[in-house]
Amino acid sequence: MITGDIHQPEAAGLPQAIADALTQALAARPEHKETGQYPLQGETLFMNVMQFATQLPQEKRAELHRDYLDIQVLLEGEEQIRYGLRGSARECDAWNEEGDYQLCDAIDGEQTLTLRPGMFAVFMPGEPHKPGCHVSEAHTIRKVVIKLHRHAVEY
Repeated sequence: MITGDIHQPEAAGLPQAIADALTQALAARPEHKETGQYPLQGETLFMNVMQFATQLPQEKRAELHRDYLDIQVLLEGEEQIRYGLRGSARECDAWNEEGDYQLCDAIDGEQTLTLRPGMFAVFMPGEPHKPGCHVSEAHTIRKVVIKLHRHAVEY
């Protein structure tokens, strides 16, 4: 997991492909788009604009992906993301090949990150994460999740 601020993404030390994906997605002005999926580079890069109410962490399940990195950018509100290291997901459902995700009930050694508007978090394939959790109480957040195919960052 890598975290940073969209106003100073270079400070996060992002690999060039991730920095370029973040720049391209933000240039598309997701804050002005309706909720939904928007292509940026075919299957290699797209973004999902979302708006939803946060939930208690125990009401949420962790997710992980094989083929896509998640670059989660908070646009409005405040959210907590619970996450863990690669290989720390436990009590998982069967893999959903078509959707490139697996849902899990537990994360060993779970960590917590609080995102505020303008912050981003990058989750690599295999890193479990549980976004959309309350910080202190339920409220609506707006975010964009940029999906970058792993082949764009493989050497």
